[in-house]
Amino acid sequence: MTTMTEASVREFKMPDVGEGLTEAEILKWYVQPGDTVTDGQVVCEVETAKAAVELPIPYDGVVRELHFPEGTTVDVGTPIIAVDVSGGAAPAAPTAPATAAAPAERKPEPAEAEQPKAEGSGRQPVLVGYGVAASSTKRRPRKGPETAAPQASAEVQPELNGHGTAAVKPRPLAKPPVRKLAKDLGVDLATVIPSGPDGIITREDVHAAAVPAAAVAEPVTAAPAPVPTPEAPVAAPTYDSARETRVPVKGVRKATAQAMVGSAFTAPHVTEFVTVDVTRTMKLVEELKQDKDMQGLRVNPLLLVAKALLVAIRRNPEINASWDEANQEIVLKHYVNLGIAAATPRGLLVPNIKDAHAKTLPELAEALGELVSTAREGKTSPAAMQGGTVTITNVGVFGIDTGTPILNPGESAILAVGAIKLQPWVHKGKVKPRQVMTLALSFDHRLVDGELGSKVLADVAAVLEQPKRLMTWV
Repeated sequence: MTTMTEASVREFKMPDVGEGLTEAEILKWYVQPGDTVTDGQVVCEVETAKAAVELPIPYDGVVRELHFPEGTTVDVGTPIIAVDVSGGAAPAAPTAPATAAAPAERKPEPAEAEQPKAEGSGRQPVLVGYGVAASSTKRRPRKGPETAAPQASAEVQPELNGHGTAAVKPRPLAKPPVRKLAKDLGVDLATVIPSGPDGIITREDVHAAAVPAAAVAEPVTAAPAPVPTPEAPVAAPTYDSARETRVPVKGVRKATAQAMVGSAFTAPHVTEFVTVDVTRTMKLVEELKQDKDMQGLRVNPLLLVAKALLVAIRRNPEINASWDEANQEIVLKHYVNLGIAAATPRGLLVPNIKDAHAKTLPELAEALGELVSTAREGKTSPAAMQGGTVTITNVGVFGIDTGTPILNPGESAILAVGAIKLQPWVHKGKVKPRQVMTLALSFDHRLVDGELGSKVLADVAAVLEQPKRLMTWV
């Protein structure tokens, strides 16, 4: 008869599914305790700061416990699921950690002794679907005296802190930033009453728990009298929780916010504008839709804007560069990975078309169509958003004339494409209704001077006004 032992339980840890990511949110579990899983089977979907990714389990067995509920943000390297790989039958029903069921003095059976130890198992791999070389339920060393007491169960017990296995309390649900806040304020999360969904502790809960402690500690320490200042005190913001909804900042939205703040306050932005008659470009779009070489491809004004920008970069290659602050160097790129900003249900994504400079118009149309559809389906991979050099953002689809776009971090320029509208325009000496578009080019003034930026924008406008220049300038 096969007995399920602690040594037969493997802990699958949250891998680094991108490049240097530190955490991911569990969006959905595809398995439950008691389910049988096989090597390579997808067990959950997680969202990082870059994309949503499905995680496969790297071994066969029976699911023993899911350590975190859906919606929880977990640090990379933290065990998220326990799987019994002994080949025994699945447990009758998932229960809470049965710490009293296993005698403290139980010695390992021969089958357990043969299991490989996980000491020095090595660094957590970064590729999706790979597990550690040898796994165990041993946790990261914590402060306090270490004891030789056997583990209570295969489940993760991060709150034991070396105090044994009796009366194990469930781990309070809170995200890493909230845990750090609680640590800084000296608040024990186990004493905090959660108000978030599914019993998750919020920042407000921690602050509320810290207020009484601060009030008690106040008379103990005699603080120096405050120095009067002429400035009026800054009033704290007030909230009406009964008529407001709070949305946690996480995933793509969190990454976008951090990137935009970093870009806006690191690179000195300059934005230039030009309004251009694109009537001939719109006629060319209609002609290309009938071309046999373009059948089945996405043909729209954005395609020709992208081609015009690539021509302008070819004529002014210095714009395709980045600023290396650490080495105080300008890095000239001899390739163009053209980013396309896409609004998706997960937020703003900027995947890029690799080596767009080397693609023909049909190839560019095919790549553009795949990029947009993949982004809207939420299936953009982290690699697709790495290594961009120049970006296009199409605000015209929302009826907006133009804007002042913020640079994608690490890039030198971003082109905003406005709405195409029928307007009165002087054409061949007469005022006629023409299709007109406004373009805005933002660039990093550390490496792009006004002359260079102006030349690039003027070239884009010239190609869109006279598309036949594509034949003479390429």
